[in-house]
Amino acid sequence: MTKLLLSLHVLAAIVAVGPVTVAASMFPATLRRALSDSSDGDVLTTLRTLHRICRVYAGIGIAVPLFGLATASSLGVLGDAWLITSIVLTAAAAGVLALLILPAQDRALAESGSSASPSSSARTPLAQRPLAMLTGIFNLLWATVTVLMIIRPGSTTGV
Repeated sequence: MTKLLLSLHVLAAIVAVGPVTVAASMFPATLRRALSDSSDGDVLTTLRTLHRICRVYAGIGIAVPLFGLATASSLGVLGDAWLITSIVLTAAAAGVLALLILPAQDRALAESGSSASPSSSARTPLAQRPLAMLTGIFNLLWATVTVLMIIRPGSTTGV
C-alpha cells in the first residue's frame, strides 16, 4: 500500500504542481506583453488561459499533500523534522498561491481587459514586479520541498 500511496503522491505532484509552476511563471512576462500592446487579443487570451491553469491545477494540487500525509503515515515518519519542514513549506507555497498570486492575476486580468489609460499606475512595470517576485517565491518553496523529499535527512535508503 505504501508504494501505491507514494506513486500517487509523486504523480499528483507532477501533474498538479508542474502546470501551476509553469503557468504562474509565464504569467508576468505575458502580462508585460499584454500591457505593451493592449490591442493584441491573443495575448489577453493567453493570460486568461494561464490564469485558468493556475486556478484549476491549484485545486487539483490539494491531492498532493493528502497523498503525502497518507504516505508519511504509512511509512511512520509523520514526526520527522524533514517532513514537518516540508509540510510547513507546502502550506506556505499554497498560501502564496491562493492568497497572493491568484488574486494578483485576477486584478491584472481585470486591469488589462479594462479601458483604463496606459499611464495608470497598475500598468507600470513596477506594479508587475511583485507578481513576478511572488511567483519566484512560490517556485522556490516547491523546489525546496522537492529537494527535501529526495534527500530526506535521516533516510534509511542511504541516498
